[in-house]
Amino acid sequence: MQASREQESDQGLRARLVDVGVDLVSREGVQALTLREIARRAGVSHGAPRRYFPTHLELLSVIARRGFDELGARAAAAAGESAAHPRVRLTELGRVYLEFALGNRGMYELMFRHDLLESGHLGLRDTSLPLFGRLVDLVGRVRPDADARLVAGALWAGLHGVAQLWGWGSLQLATGADDFAPVLRSVLDAHLGPEGE
Repeated sequence: MQASREQESDQGLRARLVDVGVDLVSREGVQALTLREIARRAGVSHGAPRRYFPTHLELLSVIARRGFDELGARAAAAAGESAAHPRVRLTELGRVYLEFALGNRGMYELMFRHDLLESGHLGLRDTSLPLFGRLVDLVGRVRPDADARLVAGALWAGLHGVAQLWGWGSLQLATGADDFAPVLRSVLDAHLGPEGE
């Protein structure tokens, strides 16, 4: 009974540390994600996180996994297996991606900082690669003549650039747009060809 309570308590504290990390990265960005600060905000000793996450990398990876899970759920809801044309689904997927990136800037940065996360080491690729796989599949349906992985990679890079530049205010200044939708359409047209062709 005591062991069961301790296990529940351990799981509860582990989840609380991750929750605190998710909140911290959302409010203050990647640079705020230190073990000491997460422990302080969780109300535990600065050594307590090491009991559940032997390295800082492991804790950051679990926090990033939450972001991938959320983005994956949003992407599945927006561009799932509907009867809509693949180009329409790609537009929805792009919109969801940009909305997530702009609404969760700290988490978004963490998720794609493979230099911090070493995604292959702790299983993050298990959550990130299916998202890319969905993009590759849809691109392949729209552009069966092309190498779908390369086109999807270029399209993703374009979306990532839009997210960064829009978040900094640069694209609004350069294009005069007050909504990213026209920029998204242009990125899709550049990689997939104009809509309707």
